[in-house]
Amino acid sequence: MSQLTQFKRFTITSALPYANGPLHIGHLAGAYLPADIFVRYLRLKKRDVVYICGSDEHGAAITIKAKKEGTTPQAIIDKYHNQIKSSFEEFGIAFDIYHRTSSPIHHDLSQEFFLNLYEKDEFVEKMSEQYYDEDFNQFLADRYIIGTCPNCHNENAYGDQCERCGTSLNPTDLINPISTLSGKSPVLRPTKHWYLPLDKYQPWLEQWIDKKEGSWKVNVFGQCKSWLKSGLQPRSMTRDLDWGIDVPLEEAKGKKLYVWMDAPIGYISATKQWAIDNGKDWKLYWKKQANEADDSCLIHFIGKDNIVFHCIIFPSILHAHGGYILPQNVPANEFLNLEGDKLSTSRNHAVWLHEYLEEFPGKQDELRYVLTSILPETSDSEFTWKDYQARVNNELVAILGNFVNRVMILMHKFYDGKVESDTVKIRLTDGYLNDEIGIFYDSLESSLETYRFRQGLQSVMDIARLGNKYLTDKEPWKSIKTDPADAKDALHNCLFIIGHLAACLQPFLPATAKKIFGMLNLPAQIDFESEIAFANGHQLNPSALLFEKVEDEVIALQIEKLHNKKQATEAVEETPITPAKENINYETFATMDIRTGTILTAEKVAKTKKLLKLTIDTGIDERTVVSGIAEFYEPDAIIGQKVSILVNLEPREIKGIISQGMILMAEDNEGKLSFVSPVDDLHNGSVVR
Repeated sequence: MSQLTQFKRFTITSALPYANGPLHIGHLAGAYLPADIFVRYLRLKKRDVVYICGSDEHGAAITIKAKKEGTTPQAIIDKYHNQIKSSFEEFGIAFDIYHRTSSPIHHDLSQEFFLNLYEKDEFVEKMSEQYYDEDFNQFLADRYIIGTCPNCHNENAYGDQCERCGTSLNPTDLINPISTLSGKSPVLRPTKHWYLPLDKYQPWLEQWIDKKEGSWKVNVFGQCKSWLKSGLQPRSMTRDLDWGIDVPLEEAKGKKLYVWMDAPIGYISATKQWAIDNGKDWKLYWKKQANEADDSCLIHFIGKDNIVFHCIIFPSILHAHGGYILPQNVPANEFLNLEGDKLSTSRNHAVWLHEYLEEFPGKQDELRYVLTSILPETSDSEFTWKDYQARVNNELVAILGNFVNRVMILMHKFYDGKVESDTVKIRLTDGYLNDEIGIFYDSLESSLETYRFRQGLQSVMDIARLGNKYLTDKEPWKSIKTDPADAKDALHNCLFIIGHLAACLQPFLPATAKKIFGMLNLPAQIDFESEIAFANGHQLNPSALLFEKVEDEVIALQIEKLHNKKQATEAVEETPITPAKENINYETFATMDIRTGTILTAEKVAKTKKLLKLTIDTGIDERTVVSGIAEFYEPDAIIGQKVSILVNLEPREIKGIISQGMILMAEDNEGKLSFVSPVDDLHNGSVVR
């Protein structure tokens, strides 16, 4: 490999996804598909490589999700770790290990890193004022605080980073900060934390990053230089949280490691676990070897929102610890947009991977192809379902699939699928084709080694285009009658083109490559150093279509689905929520006697539009209640309706009728009323607590 020959082994990582939600195509395009392509390529070049990933299971994002779903952080990480791992496996991302940061081996290693830096006096210990929610009696982690970004004025920036402009923040940088727990302005209170002195490491970082100019992507290098130009400040490596890895100091009881202290160490702990499971030495992939230059290459595949953590903070931690290799490259991608808008998990504006796998079974390679074609390698790009359809139909079906199918059909039609010649071994006989394929291989390897995966895929498709043109020019279906030898030679050459096409497709479309090799009756995988050849008498297997056209109705359904989800989410966001009333004590609440009941009779109250006179079986008696629900319910339609009724409300005369109680109703933002009733068929008189 032109740029990577100095390395004996490769440690490839993809950003650890937060275990607080499912994967979407933006995640794939950012950190996982490019890494998977690169790793598959390295393996085809017979390089020693380990591909590492796992679930990031600590930090405020997990606890926020748990609070929203009314469950525990452990339940959240178990649920989403399993879902994410399953989605990766079904999609075919070729990790050597998919680990968890909740594992004991990771907790131990993270604490070892902290203690190593602590014992070297690398940390700066200081008291600082941090935001505290007085209603919830706790310090607020960065993600529990939102406010206005001082850089772009986004009103929903988090306390650690603005997701609109990418600026890294401290909570105190925010304008008008609000606690996400109580919805109120937090107060500042003193607390002690341990800070990584990034300002101390800045001179070293500047020298190290300057050496990356020309080899790192322009967008990555530029963002790092911008950070350094602004001047680095110490960053707290501990947090006042109740979920995460304990800070291993007696004086720090109750505090946890900052998630960006422990998460990157997850790459190392996962490698250690992989090594234990496979009888390997993990140090070869992470540690500097004695008496040798750095012979292991560390590469992080991430999205642009994680550049600072992988290019500034984690290298500083490794440097301060000592003995570890540093990343050779961090080929971060920009963002993938969706149908004219930003991908958003909170607004449910996303194409979720697990849903795609359910709705498009067996079509992993179609998505791999489309996403690789539009990877946001140096600038934001966009996925649309119409473009997905066009690329599948006009490129995969019409160019790649069509070429393979035509050749295979002709071989079976004219020769019963048997490759026969006068020579023992059949080779590619056309010198021009041989040279062109060699050029495409060189272009492919150059592209992959410089992380230009879109261009690499284009080189592979150019092989298919070359094959289509060659087949059309040679017209073996005609020459079979006038020059049978030339027709056979042309089709044999086409088989070699298909073989090379499949070999080059392996990093990009592994299932398709395997399917083609199956039709050619060749091994399921052929590395880049192996020769593609057919022995005389070689029997091909039956042909099969590689891809199916995507019909208009399938695309229309996906576009409608996205539109409906977006509308539903926006409707929820726009719904005004009635502010909570003043707190009452439990004793006051306990005086209310709410029971389940059933409506026995209902009739309109004369000379009113809103009132119904109801007879309700409360389980303790039958009583009359006057309720203002006539605009929403017809009397006959609610006979037998289960209700919740406040039975100890003081009787009140309404329109000459004594009303003995109040039924509970929920009111939406448009004023529509709905019964508050038990889900199960409880007997009348059951107490609502």
